[in-house]
Amino acid sequence: MKYKKLILVVGILLSIPLIMFLVWIVYPKTKFVLAIVDKTVLDKDAQEHVSLSWILNYEKYAKTSEKRYQADHDYYGFFPEDKNHYSLKGLERFSEQQLDQLSIDADAVYFTDTYGVYTNEWYTERKKADQNAVIYGGLSKQDLVLLNLMKKKHKLIISEFNTIGSPTKLENRLQFEKLFAMRWTGWTARYFSSLDTSKNSELPRWLIKNYENTHQKKWKFKRSGIAFVNEAAAVVILEDTTHLTQPIPSIETSITGQSKYNLPASIKYPFWFDVIVPDTLINHAVSKFKIATNLAGQEELKRFGIPQNFPAVLEHDAPDYRFFYFSGDFCDNPVSIKSSYFKGIRFLDFLFYNRSDAMDRSAFFWTFYRPMLTEILKESK
Repeated sequence: MKYKKLILVVGILLSIPLIMFLVWIVYPKTKFVLAIVDKTVLDKDAQEHVSLSWILNYEKYAKTSEKRYQADHDYYGFFPEDKNHYSLKGLERFSEQQLDQLSIDADAVYFTDTYGVYTNEWYTERKKADQNAVIYGGLSKQDLVLLNLMKKKHKLIISEFNTIGSPTKLENRLQFEKLFAMRWTGWTARYFSSLDTSKNSELPRWLIKNYENTHQKKWKFKRSGIAFVNEAAAVVILEDTTHLTQPIPSIETSITGQSKYNLPASIKYPFWFDVIVPDTLINHAVSKFKIATNLAGQEELKRFGIPQNFPAVLEHDAPDYRFFYFSGDFCDNPVSIKSSYFKGIRFLDFLFYNRSDAMDRSAFFWTFYRPMLTEILKESK
């Protein structure tokens, strides 16, 4: 009798994934034309926008009435091919008429990454000491034309971290800032679990060199902390205990944002983000980055003009157009596209991440990015 019960339980457990997959199969497709721009694709896994592809596949959004999105080719940007070979299929090849047609056809546009691809990343035989030149990247004039057209047509526009950072030209950045009533301060930042050069071999050499040039003193940090990097190569370090009461930056979400987008009140975010300043008459912050400084940390930020709190999710939600700017590298998470074929798997998300590990990007996907973007797309649909 015990063996029969055990077999029954095992059978039920094994049937759950099959049922979830069959439900996903019969779930109806919804046509939703999303123009995805990704200029930083180093392999066919398309890591920089795979989180977006996961959501599109899970929710059964389709680019036509029948064809679903595929992460490796349904985007505009850099396309890796065989070793050291690539093709460029960005908006730069579009005429004004083609861009206008795209703005008519597309329900929304999402700029997931414009940082681009560089020689030291792409050509594996090159030495790291060689000049690291950009192969392709930056927000282009054609990108701006499409953004302007989408805004005029009252469409959904999403962009995120580094959309207007290097290697985007200054004139293009200024146009973007004017178009969407926000300003990049020139600062980007991220958390490092150890600032000790003897323990953390992954600390960038340029970070240490630029800090020493900025402050005219040696790098002597030993604990964890946050590195702020300016486009002019200035570096500011906030070290745990010395400058910080909590070393890992957090994203704090308003009560309205929690309710509207199913977001947690607070979540740690130890990855790259940029510091932006919005026009609060036009945009509002759904979520904000919070740097937990002590008095010494406050003084250090103030000395370099860096705000202590700034938007993590910026929103313009009005009849004229919908706009979101994600200040972090939100779309880059290590999720498997295979799991998106199982309807209801979001209720088992705890199986896919370590809740106590702030460095687990999968946790950020399941608890913040997935619920937020799902709601944004549903509203637009």
